[in-house]
Amino acid sequence: MVRKPNSMYRNLAKKAYTRKEYMGGIPGVKVVHFDMGNLTSEFPMEVSLVVDESCQIRHSALEAARMSINRKLNKELGRMNYHLKLRTYPHHVLRENKQATGAGADRVSQGMRLAFGKAVGTAARCQQNQKIFTVFSNPAGVEKIKDALRHGGHKLPSPTHLVIEMKQES
Repeated sequence: MVRKPNSMYRNLAKKAYTRKEYMGGIPGVKVVHFDMGNLTSEFPMEVSLVVDESCQIRHSALEAARMSINRKLNKELGRMNYHLKLRTYPHHVLRENKQATGAGADRVSQGMRLAFGKAVGTAARCQQNQKIFTVFSNPAGVEKIKDALRHGGHKLPSPTHLVIEMKQES
C-alpha cells in the first residue's frame, strides 16, 4: 500500500476527529519522547520554533523533526546543556478511503464521494504562530540551537520562524 502525500492532510479542512475510545485500529503515535536533554536544570534562555500558518502536522513529520533537532543538539552542545520540548501532541486521527491500484483499477473501482475511510495515522492540529518545539539552554549556544531548529523546521509542512526569549530574574 502506498502512503499518500502529506499535502493531502496539511490543511485544517474538517472538524477535529479525536475521540479514540469510539474508534478501533488506530496506528500508534510515532513520537517517542516529548522531553529530551537535561530535564532537571533551569536554563535562562528559550528558543522556540513557531509555525507561520495553521496546519496539520503528521506524527511522522513531528518525529523526523524531533530526531533531527535532538541529534544536532546532542552533537553540538552535549546532552546536559539543553532541554528540548515538543509542545504539541498528535490527537487528530487521519482517515483515508483505500482505492484499488494497479492496471485496470479505474474500471474496477470508481470510488465513492466523501467516503468515511479507515484510520491511517494521527496529526497535530496547529494554529498560526503556535510553538511546536522549544529549546531551553544557556545564551552561549544560541547559534547552534538556531541552526538545529532551522534544520528541524524543514521537515514540517508549514513555513516556520524562531522566537528567542530570555527569562526575567527576580
